[in-house]
Amino acid sequence: MANVNVYDMAGNVVAETTLSDAVFGIEPNVSAMHAVVKNYLANQRQGTQSTLTRSEVRGGGRKPWRQKGTGHARQGSIRAPQWTHGGVAIGPKPRSYRYSLNKKLRRLAMKSALSTKVQEGQLIVLDTLTMDEYKTKTIAAMLKALGVEKKALIVTAEADAKVYRSANNIAGVKTAAVNTLNVYDILNGGKFIAPKNAIAKIEEVFA
Repeated sequence: MANVNVYDMAGNVVAETTLSDAVFGIEPNVSAMHAVVKNYLANQRQGTQSTLTRSEVRGGGRKPWRQKGTGHARQGSIRAPQWTHGGVAIGPKPRSYRYSLNKKLRRLAMKSALSTKVQEGQLIVLDTLTMDEYKTKTIAAMLKALGVEKKALIVTAEADAKVYRSANNIAGVKTAAVNTLNVYDILNGGKFIAPKNAIAKIEEVFA
């Protein structure tokens, strides 16, 4: 089992905790993480792109010239795809890009992503994360004390409006509750910052 330091919000080491190998100590499965990230990004697509076919483009109702005798190739409409301003032959239409993956693969990818954070030294465990008021300065000071210079993902055990609102306008910082965690945010989020109660809940859900 991996032992990691526990910090307070001032950046001081106050204790040490042991992480579950079943969640934070597995051999990361890269293909599982890739499949789940690809699925997540596909499910975010709106699928609202739409092109006009030759039947939807305005105009072109009259045959441009007679069938035979002109020396031109035969044409039925000036809105056929080969004409300028014509319709699109095989263009995109509104569709859903959503597809699902099985639960076993999604759990493996989640545990692989969490284990990757431990192996890369990007997991920061806090003793507690509490906010008395909506204060961006408090979160900014905590990140500075913890040595976070770029991106960070702050995870709370439950949805916490004060933490969310306080971190919301800090560039590169995202927040999430344990029940809204996803593999893409973990891998793309830089430092993974979570209090002990959030770590315990993650282990309870995924162990």
